[in-house]
Amino acid sequence: MKPSLQVRLSQHLALTPQLQQSIRLLQLSTLELHQEVEQMLEANPFLEVEEDSGPAFEPLTERLSASEQAGERETERAGDVDSGGGDDTPGVDSVELGATERDDWENGTERDDFDGIREQPTSSSSSNNDNDDFDPHERNSVGESLQDHLHRQLLGMRLSGEDTAAVKVLIESLNDDGYLDDSLEDIAASLAPGDDNEAEREELLERLRCALKWLQNMEPLGVGARDLSECLMLQLRATPRCEAQMIAILICKQHLELLARRDMKKLMAATGADEELIKEAQALIVACEPKPGRQFARAEANIIVPDVIVQKAGRNWKVVLNPEVMPKLRINDLYAQAIRGNRGAGGANGALKPRLQEARWFMKNIQQRFDTIQRVSQAIVERQKSFFTHGEIAMKPLVLREIADELGLHESTISRVTTAKYMATMFGTFELKYFFGSSLNTEAGGNASSTAVRALIKQLVAAEDAAKPLSDSQLSKMLEEQGIQVARRTVAKYREALRIAPANLRKAM
Repeated sequence: MKPSLQVRLSQHLALTPQLQQSIRLLQLSTLELHQEVEQMLEANPFLEVEEDSGPAFEPLTERLSASEQAGERETERAGDVDSGGGDDTPGVDSVELGATERDDWENGTERDDFDGIREQPTSSSSSNNDNDDFDPHERNSVGESLQDHLHRQLLGMRLSGEDTAAVKVLIESLNDDGYLDDSLEDIAASLAPGDDNEAEREELLERLRCALKWLQNMEPLGVGARDLSECLMLQLRATPRCEAQMIAILICKQHLELLARRDMKKLMAATGADEELIKEAQALIVACEPKPGRQFARAEANIIVPDVIVQKAGRNWKVVLNPEVMPKLRINDLYAQAIRGNRGAGGANGALKPRLQEARWFMKNIQQRFDTIQRVSQAIVERQKSFFTHGEIAMKPLVLREIADELGLHESTISRVTTAKYMATMFGTFELKYFFGSSLNTEAGGNASSTAVRALIKQLVAAEDAAKPLSDSQLSKMLEEQGIQVARRTVAKYREALRIAPANLRKAM
């Protein structure tokens, strides 16, 4: 075989460690980012928390003199060599997130069905940042839990030591809603395992049955119930005795499904009561609390801290980053100067250079993450100005591609930025994906956002006659009268997304 030389020209994407870290940090939620920062602080000695009141990420060029900056650049080059990068490896400042990402990185985010996650804005997002009376740590104060509340009541009850211990076991077995998930038999078996303890288990079971009665007489009423029916009956038995109360207890015990289906005729036949009495019983049942432990649930677990905050700026709207979610990091000066002072030394000093470079990369990638979130959020606000003036009913159709083309980023980058990132507005806190929605045709030849259509459906249902609720077909016709062409199945889909019951379940008894 005759040897020959061939020249080939090709392009390939070099996934440097910094680029991989940038992509990973971009798709993390706020909680995941803080966990990543904590791990990096523990692993990298060059990284530390900024304790003063300076900016979240102080630029390194403002911290170093001209000669020190030259030394820093030399250290960076040495760190690149130690990390295995060649001359064609992109530098720290040359990476534009999304500009070089491949099409097959896209995570498959759908464009046409983004349901917003709406919560009430936190005090940090709705209050003025200049308010000196605001304490950001007040939100973290832990209130009394359900277990603590019950244990405090138990201290005032004159029970024997065995009964007190049995009630404590049941209290610790309650879930967050105040229900007893495990059966008494399972609890007794876990306390006395083994086949040789049958007599002991029977004794424990009898004591637990007695303890359950003590527990179910504590506040809040309904605590310690095994199911919804028992929870409602415990509360109804504490109401004044009357005929409606007896019918309500009977319905909760045997006919709760008929009540849920609003089947008045079958309820009257099953209970022997007339329509007026059934309605009085229904009013008593509706007044009960289906989740007794709800009032003790930790509100902090349900609070969503926004990444960006929308503020009024004249006639326009501007997006600012939430300082609470931005970690304040810096390079340890003492360690960095020691590395610069021993640039020619080898050994341990050479092994620490990559760690210093890693700390710089981490800080710059975090800063770039927040910059990208702010750019994307500002672009969304510019496209959805009418939302911030008139609410969700004025939302416009928007897809990821539009924002990606405007900012010069890849569509998958926009998908990562809008996932698990939240924006605080005057209407509440929403996930960035909430502002994207598919387009529906109108008679005028324009387009309407699916989010705006859902808001319109919500308004129509709220204004309906409870005695004659609107069906999906009627809602579809009413939308068509307003120039929006929506099929009945699409209306049903949007109604279910809004957690609105069908017409037969919305009908008043």
